[in-house]
Amino acid sequence: MKILCLLADGFEEGEAIMPAALIRRSGLTLDLCGVNNHEVRGKHDIRIISDCLLEEVDSSEYDCLFLPGGPHYQVLESDKRVLELIKEFHDSDRYIAAICAAPTILGHLGLLKGKKYTCFTSMNEDFGGEYTDAYVETDGKLITGKSVAAATDFGLEIIKVLGSEELADKTKKRIYYKY
Repeated sequence: MKILCLLADGFEEGEAIMPAALIRRSGLTLDLCGVNNHEVRGKHDIRIISDCLLEEVDSSEYDCLFLPGGPHYQVLESDKRVLELIKEFHDSDRYIAAICAAPTILGHLGLLKGKKYTCFTSMNEDFGGEYTDAYVETDGKLITGKSVAAATDFGLEIIKVLGSEELADKTKKRIYYKY
């Protein structure tokens, strides 16, 4: 399984890096993709050099689109290429994983209708689905996370869903995760 993680300036570092590190540790493939630049600056001024740029990506090579939260969700939501990519993943029945503010992008696109989901509590609107307020929620090909505090659980859920429960358990053991 191959995962594409979109990053723009203002991304929440914990929501991107912890899941990305866990996913790579598990053996699944994850590419950090700069939406506009190779060097991307997080919300707390941590800089990341992306593996690729959005314009270089062949999206058909990926099984999952991963959208971290943070103020960059506004950059993602205002980028026509990103919205088209989200719709492409949804329409081709591939996985979409979004955490914190990022699920609201899906909600505004109508992709949370009839789905169980979670997101940053104060950002929840009536998206036509069932907001659960859980740390992590999976409904079909949709994986959502609540906040930076849920980043470890969110990353492990992606590993479980895209890899296997056994792979997620092995990854938990490797990081001494006990919850």
